[in-house]
Amino acid sequence: MTCLRHCAVAAAIAVLASAPPAGARTLAPALAAPSALPSPAVPGGSEPHLSRSRDGEVWMSWIEPREGGGHALRMAKLVGQTWSTPSTAAEGDSFFVNWADRPSVVALGGGRLAAHWLRRFGPETESYGIRVAFSGDSGRTWSQPVCPHRDSTASEHGFVSLLPETDGVRALWLDGRNFAAARARWHPESEEGDPGHEHEPQADMTLRTAVVHPDGSLTDEAELDGRVCDCCPTAAAGLARGLLVAYRDRSPEEVRDVAVIRRTDGAWSAATPVHADGWKIKGCPVNGPAVDAAAERVAVAWYSEAGDSARVLAAFSKDRGGRFGAPIQVDQGAPLGRVDVALLEDGTALVLWLETQGSGAVVLARRVAGDGSRSPAVTIAETTPWRTSGVPRMLRAGGRMIFAWTEAGYPSHVRVAEAAVRTR
Repeated sequence: MTCLRHCAVAAAIAVLASAPPAGARTLAPALAAPSALPSPAVPGGSEPHLSRSRDGEVWMSWIEPREGGGHALRMAKLVGQTWSTPSTAAEGDSFFVNWADRPSVVALGGGRLAAHWLRRFGPETESYGIRVAFSGDSGRTWSQPVCPHRDSTASEHGFVSLLPETDGVRALWLDGRNFAAARARWHPESEEGDPGHEHEPQADMTLRTAVVHPDGSLTDEAELDGRVCDCCPTAAAGLARGLLVAYRDRSPEEVRDVAVIRRTDGAWSAATPVHADGWKIKGCPVNGPAVDAAAERVAVAWYSEAGDSARVLAAFSKDRGGRFGAPIQVDQGAPLGRVDVALLEDGTALVLWLETQGSGAVVLARRVAGDGSRSPAVTIAETTPWRTSGVPRMLRAGGRMIFAWTEAGYPSHVRVAEAAVRTR
């Protein structure tokens, strides 16, 4: 958010290549050789998002620049090896477009879709809000957009995760309304001559949630954490009886480790760390976690530079995120993070991340198991280490993995690939 412009991102430097724990077996790769799929996005597209409904529909959304200015949130459905004709979920001149704070279209099943995007509050401001809309006919028509946060303050709201719930979606997001409240209470003229009050007061970013319904109503609105990292993307997954959200927390001592909060049987848990990395950093690293869940099993992947060592880590839970095992180092020694994770049917997980290689970077995937075993890494694509390469995404669709990423350039391109999944 604000720190996307002002906070320095810590360098991803690792001296030693990672190694599996002593005695851990080597896993077979989970993927056959990746092959390209045609992309439905025109040149200039970026920030792809992938979604699969419970009945197996696979959709991809992305951002495209509009002719004459502004942007459009576009989408298409994957049918076999081809995509449906792209359609538009939303468009306008006030989109807030950012490599890390990405919009999405989420497949709800039966041709039902939900979309979210970010809208600036004005042309000269960095403040923006969230909009959510629904379609019941595979994106041909859309409802009027709904704002899931009622505060309407000129602050920053974003890094949204959407999950199907009841007849609509549960939205989880980072919320900056406390910044606006602090500014409203600040009277610098009354503090004249006091050097301790030369600057605007500071406030904390919060993690909030609400269920958004197709009729525009909101239910179950709540603040889940009153102090979180300002601009690391959130992630969420459905559980056997509820859901789990993963995010980068922020302690008073500026320790920014990844935490989870669960909703089980209608009640929210307290925040608990996935692992006490102890990464103390004054600025937001703009590097959020990823999570996937199946019944009782949960896998979380994240990036950390605790101890001045850049690492991509993964951890598993067998009790719906109540407790996690020891973290497993996934990277090859020079990671940039920007992770994704997908559970496989045998209980292992596939982790996706960016790693520097020479003057460039690569998108890598590796299968990992809860005992620390790992497969060799598979290269999905070559890319750049810069922010314009965005955050690569993947999902499992039956017996194959679908990958999507931004190929940086002038213009940029959304690229797509697939690979058969094999766990034996």
